[in-house]
Amino acid sequence: MASEAPGLTLDQDGKSPRIRLTGQWVLRHLSGSINKLRRQLARCKSDPQTIWDLESIDGLDSTGALLLWRHWGRRRPAQLRLRTEYEPLFQRLEQMPAPAPALKRKPLEWVARLGAAMLSAATHLRELVALLGQLTLDILSFPARPDRIPWREISANIYKSGGRALLITGLVGLLIGIVMSYLSALQLRLLGGERFIVNLMGLSVTRELGPLLAAILIAGRSGSSITAELGVMRLTQELDALATMGISPFKRVLLPKVLALAITMPLLAFWTMAAAIFGGMLVAQSELNITFGQFLSDLPGAIPIVTYWIALAKSIAFGVVIGLVSCHFGLRIKPNTESLGYETTNAVVTAITLVILTDAIFAVGLRDIGWQE
Repeated sequence: MASEAPGLTLDQDGKSPRIRLTGQWVLRHLSGSINKLRRQLARCKSDPQTIWDLESIDGLDSTGALLLWRHWGRRRPAQLRLRTEYEPLFQRLEQMPAPAPALKRKPLEWVARLGAAMLSAATHLRELVALLGQLTLDILSFPARPDRIPWREISANIYKSGGRALLITGLVGLLIGIVMSYLSALQLRLLGGERFIVNLMGLSVTRELGPLLAAILIAGRSGSSITAELGVMRLTQELDALATMGISPFKRVLLPKVLALAITMPLLAFWTMAAAIFGGMLVAQSELNITFGQFLSDLPGAIPIVTYWIALAKSIAFGVVIGLVSCHFGLRIKPNTESLGYETTNAVVTAITLVILTDAIFAVGLRDIGWQE
């Protein structure tokens, strides 16, 4: 017998309305016409006197039964005609627990969420301060025992976070320098101030863009790597094993990473500055006819010496912030893969946010320093 498409008809000739189902009410046939059947069912009123006749259907599975069950309000209609072989389907549906009612949002629920967010931020701040204090105590203990300074770990982390990042930071710095100088050249040519591109590129790149670009790139590259590495060490209980052997995880694992970032960030920042200024020199020569010699001769006068010290201090602060945040979230990872991805994402986002916040603090605090000698 050929299978038929599912359908229903409404007969109101008798005293009670009668809804008669026909065809194959199975997943294979319902997939193409389920929206049409839902509209037809919606037009059928929930009247206790309505007779639901399922004796003429050619097939019924759990999909068709569930579709009807939901329309009936998760209970059998008073007038139901059903063949015996389909009775177990509805018996199983009757045994299913009722869905949980939708939670109503309270009027002041946002206050509770705001409070929870503030408590969470306070907890993170307290743990960060505790981590910074522990690492500071470890550093202060080194002069008494120089043989315990983890030179190998520090040098290895300098290579991983600094040496391997030279290509990406240099490339981004070069591209940013080209874009900035090209857009600036268009305006400076209109004003007749082509030579001011040296001042514009020198101050903006040295004071702001160089350290900030390098910090954001390192936060996304090395910061995420540190968090994931510490998370895996927690999952494999390597940190607990170090503590069991009497080796401080803070001195051997966390401190070398923070110190390495504090050392490499100034170097990467100046490398990024050099790449950006070189990109500016290329555009200045091609668009404004300023040769490399002219650019380099004007550059020292455009950048006060104190600007370099500001860039150095900012870069060290950025490195410490990225290292602390990455280690903090790495230690918060729970023994499951979901927590690993979640905390790594949090580490990158938080590190970039705090880097920008730190840069804003430096900009406001040192706004009158370094613009002129």
